[in-house]
Amino acid sequence: MSGFPGRPDNLTDGPQRSYQVRPDELEGAVRETLSHQVALARPLPVDPAGHAIRRANRIRRRRAAAGLALAAVSTVLLSAGMAQFGAETGRDGSPIMVIGDPDPSNRPNPTASASGPDPSPRASTIPLSSQTLVSADGRRLVLSDVGPAERAQPLPDGDGWLVVSTPSTAGRTLWVVQNDGLVQVLLAGAGAIVLAPDSRQVAWRDGGDLLAAGVIGTQLIGAARTPVPAAAEPVRFVGDSVLVRLDPSEAGHTLWRPGTGQLPEALDQKTVNVYGRLPDGRLVGQIATADPSRTCLAVLDPARRLTPVRTGCGPELSRDGIGGISADGRWLLVNDGTGKAGRSLLVDLQRLGPGAPAVPAGPPMTGAVIWSNETAAAYLDGTGELVRVDVGRVRAGKPASSDPVPDVPADDRPVLVQSF
Repeated sequence: MSGFPGRPDNLTDGPQRSYQVRPDELEGAVRETLSHQVALARPLPVDPAGHAIRRANRIRRRRAAAGLALAAVSTVLLSAGMAQFGAETGRDGSPIMVIGDPDPSNRPNPTASASGPDPSPRASTIPLSSQTLVSADGRRLVLSDVGPAERAQPLPDGDGWLVVSTPSTAGRTLWVVQNDGLVQVLLAGAGAIVLAPDSRQVAWRDGGDLLAAGVIGTQLIGAARTPVPAAAEPVRFVGDSVLVRLDPSEAGHTLWRPGTGQLPEALDQKTVNVYGRLPDGRLVGQIATADPSRTCLAVLDPARRLTPVRTGCGPELSRDGIGGISADGRWLLVNDGTGKAGRSLLVDLQRLGPGAPAVPAGPPMTGAVIWSNETAAAYLDGTGELVRVDVGRVRAGKPASSDPVPDVPADDRPVLVQSF
């Protein structure tokens, strides 16, 4: 039974829907759809600002972690280096301290005063009293906050001085005195102190050890140490090595190269004093003879265990060790060892040999000998007067000239330096 005969299914034949759309109606529908999509605010798939912030945070965290790791590694390496240094020397090293006032407001006011012929503009800025520096050309510099001093050398850059104190019950002190008024202590309570000619190295005795270090500005760097005999003292630098006298009361020296091991045993048993270095690297010194009352001059070869290669036994020499060699290696000023009054002698090293000639030069020397050129030298005598030696005049039999240093207190001992 079917209500709609003629159809095999149940669908009815209702009204038909029209699918015809006019072009203007289609265009309107598209416009409406697009306008809805533009008006609707959708989240961006990528947030540039957020991404940049998150990336910066990650970088900051990584840098912080890397810094902590580097600090930890540095601490471990430093600890290992200190342990290795201690293991190499087998001793507990005394810490090297730089004492000073880094605050410029607390620096001493520059109070240096210079006098003498042709005062130097640089000298007026150097705060040096309680001791007087005298240059070879007669200029004077008064030290303050430093002293009493025994030796002084200019810093490599010319911005100040390295000043070594006289010995005291507390030992010796090494100061850095800068032109801007800053005074700092590099060493305190040390034994004998020696400076390299260029002021870039220092060696000193500290208890039972000998130490050497580089000088950079107002700091000591790269310190090395070695145990030494009870009476041993550094004498001078020979290149990068330190000449060490094993006992001041006896002949004998050795050479120690810092950082290469312990102090070698005595290289020689004859050398009493060393006066300086020749241009070819050999040394000029005083050696003992079979006669205990006599000594001779000798040229020593550091590469051959300080073996004498030339000897001259003419003049009688003092054992005080004071002397100086001209820059060209031709002349030696040294103290005579005969008589109570004493005198200085001028020795021609080119004629060094049996009966080496020596001529009187002036009164006995104290402290440093400064050669300003190949034929002119200066030193201070026992009264503190400045003695100038002209080789030509001395060889002609004319004595050296002496001049008092003006305005030096009676209880002050001037220190001779190369120049200001």
